Amino acid sequence: MSAPHEQPPAASLVFQTLLTQGPLTRAELGRRTGLSSGAVTKVSTPLLADGWISEIGRPTGDRQPGRPATLVAVRAERAHFVGVKVTADELIGVRADLTATELASDRAALHSRDVGAVVRAISGLVGRLTAGADRVHGVGVTVAGDVDGLTGTVRYSPFLDWHGVELGRLVETATGIPTVIDNDVRALTVAEQWFGSGAGLSSFALVTVGAGIGCGISLDGRVVTGAHGVAGEIGHLPVGGSDRVCTCGNTGCVEAVASARAIVDQVRQNTGDSTLTLQDAVRLGRRGDAAATGAFTAAGRALGLAIASVVNLFGPQRVIISGEGVASYDLFAERIQETFTAQAFGAAADCDLVVRPLPFEAWARGGAAVAAQRLFAPG
Repeated sequence: MSAPHEQPPAASLVFQTLLTQGPLTRAELGRRTGLSSGAVTKVSTPLLADGWISEIGRPTGDRQPGRPATLVAVRAERAHFVGVKVTADELIGVRADLTATELASDRAALHSRDVGAVVRAISGLVGRLTAGADRVHGVGVTVAGDVDGLTGTVRYSPFLDWHGVELGRLVETATGIPTVIDNDVRALTVAEQWFGSGAGLSSFALVTVGAGIGCGISLDGRVVTGAHGVAGEIGHLPVGGSDRVCTCGNTGCVEAVASARAIVDQVRQNTGDSTLTLQDAVRLGRRGDAAATGAFTAAGRALGLAIASVVNLFGPQRVIISGEGVASYDLFAERIQETFTAQAFGAAADCDLVVRPLPFEAWARGGAAVAAQRLFAPG
């Protein structure tokens, strides 16, 4: 019994197509893969025999004469993956099936950002999530910052203050399970591309607003990493409007104006209250307090400029706005839309902007999706 990626390339292609676009009839599989009907049948047979795919009935509304068409789908339960999102003070983990559907979830507090302590915490979380489960095929760990997914190295993570950490190797050694590492926003983009609001689109961008400002870009079915692995870092686009130093060391970045910390710092400065929290800032903003509304307005302008830049550069069909910051989206939504509309060039202003609140478990699912993609749909 062999896995799809261990079978001939045509079988792997059929499986990948069903995974990302299915269920499909054999005829549609042939059209989408370029394989003949005979080739589709030939390579599907061992996948059916080994339980990787199954026949699930006729397409809805199919009343065409002749031999009825049968839909073929991936058996999602056939493989499990664990995804872990690492934040500055917490781990969020899920065990998911092949379609990144959550089967179990758990969290663990991080009491130290020491690499060894974090790896032990990840290993413990993975152990709890996999207890009693069938074989887990992979682990995907996601971290904010400059992450080299190919080598499994966290080159720089500002929230953890890590430099050059070979996290993939360390977690794989600790868990005994094949492990991949990726940037957290890029991983979430993979999940949205396969199974979320980006499914079926030829291009989209995912902009995340929260502790940092991130962006994942999907073009022609591929999530863009760039030559240096840092594509989509719109949080570090220079938009001005602030002399506050960003986590990258520069000033005038989107993140220095629109991140949660930047907003809180601005409201603290405006009110003179150094103990004020983000919840306090949101409450003041919703009351119409000028000290708070000014900070959210500035954040909305910076985000609108950043989103317009992304849309002007590659013209996505949709921009998905997510992250923990969308909980207060009402406070800067109008300024984002105004600025985006003013700065988007021509028909780019017609780009669909969708607000999609996603809990951290969805980000962890992104790690599971990356692990599945690396195994079953590499390259």
